[in-house]
Amino acid sequence: MSGKNNITVRKQKIRKNHTKAKLVFFLVLTALLLFVAASAKYLCPYDPYAQDLALAQKPPGPEHLLGTDRYGRDMLSRVIIGSTTSIYATLLLVAVITVAGTAIGIFCGWKGGKADTVLMRISDLFLAFPGLVFALAVAGVLGGGIQNAIIALAVISWPKFARLARGLTLTQKDSAYLMAAKLSGSSTGKLLLKHILPNIAGPILVTSVLDIGTMMMELAGLSFLGLGVKPPMAEWGSMINDGRSMLQISPWMVLAPGMAIFITVMIFNLLGDTIRDYMDPKERNRRKG
Repeated sequence: MSGKNNITVRKQKIRKNHTKAKLVFFLVLTALLLFVAASAKYLCPYDPYAQDLALAQKPPGPEHLLGTDRYGRDMLSRVIIGSTTSIYATLLLVAVITVAGTAIGIFCGWKGGKADTVLMRISDLFLAFPGLVFALAVAGVLGGGIQNAIIALAVISWPKFARLARGLTLTQKDSAYLMAAKLSGSSTGKLLLKHILPNIAGPILVTSVLDIGTMMMELAGLSFLGLGVKPPMAEWGSMINDGRSMLQISPWMVLAPGMAIFITVMIFNLLGDTIRDYMDPKERNRRKG
């Protein structure tokens, strides 16, 4: 029996170390993405907005590694400069919906009553519609622009976090440690900020990181449909839209920003999945077993 226990413990340590290594790896890749997005204007080999029709639709080569677009602009430079808008706009959007949804969910779970009923029915209303279709309607009313695109997606994306936070708050609300904190005379604000929020932050963080890829795709979708950034501002979704009519002639105009979206979404999704495994070892062992 002791031998089997030693083998089990050894396997658990190996899995834990493997998960830690994966987490560090994806954190490094994420930090690299954020660094590129923050330093984009210094990393571009050419001016991403400089037009030269003599170089229009030039295929990838030594001078222009990803080719040029219909106006002769360097695609590599535009992909790099577009990362600033695509990545940081997505992170801002995810931060807004996470904070707003979590605050609403904690409030509903703690207070209950009519406020809980009204807010949850509103969230049901938003969840009943296809997200991107609803966002298109909101963005169409607000007009184009990256700010309005972020607002449109934020309006329809907060209910998932509100639902999650509400359920977790209801679970914590009747726990023994919270009853003891109430008896000790802790105020409502202290109970929410120092007891409930830290105990529900883990699942919310994992959901938030996993949602980055989805929000990036939807933000790129709005830009692709002309409801995101306005020309000549570089953004991956709008760049795909610019090159779609040239797909058969100059496929690199679509493939370059498309691969940028694919790689970025993949990194954030794998990071979120690894964080979930790291924070929930029981679930990790159940899936691998």
